[in-house]
Amino acid sequence: MTTTLHSPPVASLLAHLFADARKTDAAVLAPFSALPPEQRRATLNHDPRAFYASVAEAYLPVSEELGRLLYALARARRARTVVEFGTSFGISTVHLAAALRDGGGGRIITTEYEASKVRRAKEHLTQAGLVDLVEFRVGDALETLRTDVPDGIDLVLFDGAKPLYLPLLRLLEPKLAPGAILVADNVKMSPEFAAHLARPEHGYVTIPLPWEDDDCLFAVRAA
Repeated sequence: MTTTLHSPPVASLLAHLFADARKTDAAVLAPFSALPPEQRRATLNHDPRAFYASVAEAYLPVSEELGRLLYALARARRARTVVEFGTSFGISTVHLAAALRDGGGGRIITTEYEASKVRRAKEHLTQAGLVDLVEFRVGDALETLRTDVPDGIDLVLFDGAKPLYLPLLRLLEPKLAPGAILVADNVKMSPEFAAHLARPEHGYVTIPLPWEDDDCLFAVRAA
């Protein structure tokens, strides 16, 4: 049995997007990547909207390993409601939507600050045959996710502006289902978020995923 993730339209699209991301991001992000780690974090914290606008042509994707993990987690959770912070060009959205398709359906609410990225993400989800599972929201996530988010969120992916991770978690916490899964990429750039999840009284069990090209955090809302 072939999963949606491995079906020809989805697999070939993802292979193309990952290859293009490697080439594009190496060029677009070269000046930022050359900065020392602390200066990179300071740049993001000073004005994240300005930074992301300046690199709007970059994919800033999840890794291929994290994409597959997102698919697996959503399937294992039997997710029906997923929230994604940071659509970009839709690579992670494709993985999550494939999981929902194979699990019998559901809804992804994905939010992205750059309207140009959302247009391209819609094109990619359409090519994958998964766009019917996705609701795209454009703008500041603290506003786009403030209303019309259902109770019982099964999975949240944090992969947008790192200074917003903790404020968004606090915004979404009342909507999380028991046992909800949280995945955060590049979490070293949001230490306050990681510290919040690590405190036992907040009711999460966390596992860092220090892969070669990622610093990710996986958490389950245990209480």
